[in-house]
Amino acid sequence: MLKQYLNPELIEAGCDEVGRGCLAGSVYAAAVILPKDYVNDSLNDSKQLSPAKRYKLREEIERDAIAWAVGVVTPQEIDRINILNASILAMHRALDALNVRPQTLIIDGNKFKPYHGLPYSTIVKGDAKYLSIAAASVIAKTYRDDYMKELHKEYPFYGWDHNAGYPTAEHRNGIRQHGLTPYHRMSFNQLGDRYRQLELEFIEDP
Repeated sequence: MLKQYLNPELIEAGCDEVGRGCLAGSVYAAAVILPKDYVNDSLNDSKQLSPAKRYKLREEIERDAIAWAVGVVTPQEIDRINILNASILAMHRALDALNVRPQTLIIDGNKFKPYHGLPYSTIVKGDAKYLSIAAASVIAKTYRDDYMKELHKEYPFYGWDHNAGYPTAEHRNGIRQHGLTPYHRMSFNQLGDRYRQLELEFIEDP
């Protein structure tokens, strides 16, 4: 059973991102503040849920949350600042969009950058440990899936309506046959034939 919060005495927002490992499309993040007594036995890491379950949970989270918001960073921004920095920026943008200011943050993963001086904790596999991070993973995943399905209508050669831009064989075969689109991340190793340190490195702010 997932924990309700890490800091029970503070207004706590959970944050997660999705799309970091994709070859195409924006990276999405969400921030969610849940009520202190919130219980939802169905809520879990979005990767462990069926699409139908995720969308049902999205409705419940949006109805029940004290506040929720989505942040987006484009492929062009990803190419400019790298994917890890872009993932953190997407979380910052989600936090910017909240209509309730949190007092502390819990972040899925092990990397983050300070946000307006708020205390924060990074939690590896946090989306399988805390309700608010799990809720953020569901929100981010479903909104990004919606976005990739729309892109698929424009570029139907890559299977984005079901692979969401991840580096599947179908996606890479589409690249070989039809080339790259404006939505592909040009700094990424699109065909998987060489190692790209840029995909992994973390650039500290000066």
